[in-house]
Amino acid sequence: MRVLMIGPARCVHGGISGVVNNYYEAGLDRKISLRYIGTMVEGGKFRKLLKAGTAYLHFLLVLPHYDIVHVNMASDNSYRRKSFFIRTAKRFHKKIVIHQHGGDFETFYHQEQDEKGREKIRRVLSMGDAFLVLAPVWREFFGELIGREKITVLPDSIAVPAAFEKDYDNHEVLFLGRLCREKGIGELLACVPALARRFPDFHLYLGGIWEDETLKEEAAKDPAHITWLGWVSGEEKIQCLRRCRILTLPSYFEGQSISLLEAMAYYCGIIATDTGGIPQMILPEETGLLVPVKDAPALETALLRLLEDEDLCRRLGSAARKKVAAEFGIEENMRTLLGIYEKVLGR
Repeated sequence: MRVLMIGPARCVHGGISGVVNNYYEAGLDRKISLRYIGTMVEGGKFRKLLKAGTAYLHFLLVLPHYDIVHVNMASDNSYRRKSFFIRTAKRFHKKIVIHQHGGDFETFYHQEQDEKGREKIRRVLSMGDAFLVLAPVWREFFGELIGREKITVLPDSIAVPAAFEKDYDNHEVLFLGRLCREKGIGELLACVPALARRFPDFHLYLGGIWEDETLKEEAAKDPAHITWLGWVSGEEKIQCLRRCRILTLPSYFEGQSISLLEAMAYYCGIIATDTGGIPQMILPEETGLLVPVKDAPALETALLRLLEDEDLCRRLGSAARKKVAAEFGIEENMRTLLGIYEKVLGR
């Protein structure tokens, strides 16, 4: 099968790039003829426009040689960019797989569009021969727009590391992702004073790129208990996941989360918000703790529970590891994806 896949450049710091890189590391490009075109890079407006323009020209040049166009997209500008590629692929009579990763498409669709804009979105999304979503909640939402018959739930996946014995004898909490208000960083920072008073050795590690200067300045006021790691990847990320007792993800919205799956695989106690695709991964009191969105007191209470109770943290972390190994392994995900490719080609 010849598949032309598009999405953000693989060097971009973000979830979609992580998904694509996981596919490459697992050998998807050795199972099919796969070409990837990055349509977005980080940086200023001119750099982004230049990348989008050159990516589209590259797309036009190679498109005739491929059978399937696999489009990775989110909402807002990601959708707007990818709509050009989807329409072009349709004009070339290519099979189209739309892979929706974003956690805030509902707000984009209902609150940021007029009826004409919503009708245009429905028309573009309906051009896909298959439509992939990360969790059942998104099947319901997008099913109302384009019909449920094309939609497949394909959760994110990871390569699960070898089993090991995790040490929970610390009070270290890890966050991995975009450092902005929408990821709940304001609420997380608000919890730090109380946690530091209760546990003298408490420490919060923030792995990611700052997108909010006010929050960055607030975090910098307490270097004794908060460390900014920058963007964490490779061996450094593995060591953080092995060492830290807890990973928290207090997002306002979330499609799904690669960092959450990785933390589950490393036996971390998980505290996350009850939004988007997260409840598909975190079962309350079984594989982690869920708290309401934008609720700093509830987040603080949950953190205190897992910092105080080593046995609870170990039990939740072990159950999370079992769940990710059973349901979110990359090999099974790739088999499902290859089956979708076969189906759209009519094989």
